[in-house]
Amino acid sequence: MGVGRSVLVTLSAGCTLAAGSFAVRAAHRANADPRAPLRDEARVREQNIAFYEGRLTRDPSSAFDLAQLASLHLQRGRERGDPQDVLRAEALARTSIGDRETRNTRAYTTLVSALMTQHRFVEARGWAERLVALDSTSLSARAVLGEIEMELGDYAAAGRSFGALYGRRANLAVAPRLARWLELQGQVEAARRLLRGALDSARAQPRLPREQLAWFALRVGDLELRTGHLGAARRAFRHGLAIAPQDARLLAAMARLEAARGGSHWRRAIAFGERAIAIAPDPATLGLVGDGYSALGDSAQAASYWRAMEAVTLAQPGGFHRAWSLFLLDHERRVPEVLERVREEVRTRPDIYGWDLLAWALHRAGLDQEALPAMARALSLGTQDASLFYHAGMIERSLGHRIAARDALTRALATNPWFPQAAQARAELESL
Repeated sequence: MGVGRSVLVTLSAGCTLAAGSFAVRAAHRANADPRAPLRDEARVREQNIAFYEGRLTRDPSSAFDLAQLASLHLQRGRERGDPQDVLRAEALARTSIGDRETRNTRAYTTLVSALMTQHRFVEARGWAERLVALDSTSLSARAVLGEIEMELGDYAAAGRSFGALYGRRANLAVAPRLARWLELQGQVEAARRLLRGALDSARAQPRLPREQLAWFALRVGDLELRTGHLGAARRAFRHGLAIAPQDARLLAAMARLEAARGGSHWRRAIAFGERAIAIAPDPATLGLVGDGYSALGDSAQAASYWRAMEAVTLAQPGGFHRAWSLFLLDHERRVPEVLERVREEVRTRPDIYGWDLLAWALHRAGLDQEALPAMARALSLGTQDASLFYHAGMIERSLGHRIAARDALTRALATNPWFPQAAQARAELESL
């Protein structure tokens, strides 16, 4: 999955937490503006954790308290980038479900979200299906299931799920997931309208926590950045940072935006990236900062950030995630190892980005004849992604298919003239 794809799970646990937390409700009653500053929301969350931990010392089998505490740990884990919080959330949610299987949707929702955060999508699907069976009226549960089907590459099932939800597309749990589905189908403008509408709706909900409101701005900006609209992306990210100035996801997004411009903008990319890493050590951002130092000629700093990226990635549950695999392939490192892992993963998760990663790994291994059919499957939905077209163009180039290579590289630059490999694409076009 590209950067940001699994972040959609925030809504499933986060919105439920905001609605049910005792201390947050008390804070809402005490303040004229119910949307408290982020630092206050974080303080309230820590108070809630202590509150429910205290209750569980007196009644360790309380399914309700276990579910509440699980949701709190998951939220904190995402904000801090701490995998131990995510694992704790998973364990607490499982214990809660073990104590009470029915009328316990919060525990199921948190468990599904924790598994998705760990990229354990096959297991998450089973639990999501159980959640939908328990409460088929829940739009959030049905949207999460559709998202998982999409992540697993079961596009027939995802199409049915999102088709049934289309009439409820204004719902904040449905809109961002449906927008991603539309984007995968190549319907970028429809996805853009849906996300902008969702952001407007989120702004109108004063009880929505600031970090969740900022997340909607992030989603809008990410789509604009992927499609090469840097000005619109910057406006969306700045809007999010005005709401949540220390949001690591938005700071990392600003780093990606500055990196897209390259040249002198690398210093700004590094500055934003280092601010993000200080809050949450995201592997992709560590890699980007390393690339920034490399572009500026500081190989020692670059190497230190790349080592940190590896350490953080391998410390996460699930270890070898796609961002790390793509980084290694782009830097032509450990190609046989990545190829073996990607071959294994695509058996259970054959989505278009899995096929793209397999095609790129085969290309890096010099197996372009094998890469070509894998790349065709990656392009099968009509997704307008410059990186997909770039990979296709480079594979065609290696096979000596000059016309096909030129067409694919031209499409990449037309889709997004600022994508990370744009300079390489232009150089290849000139050589063709």
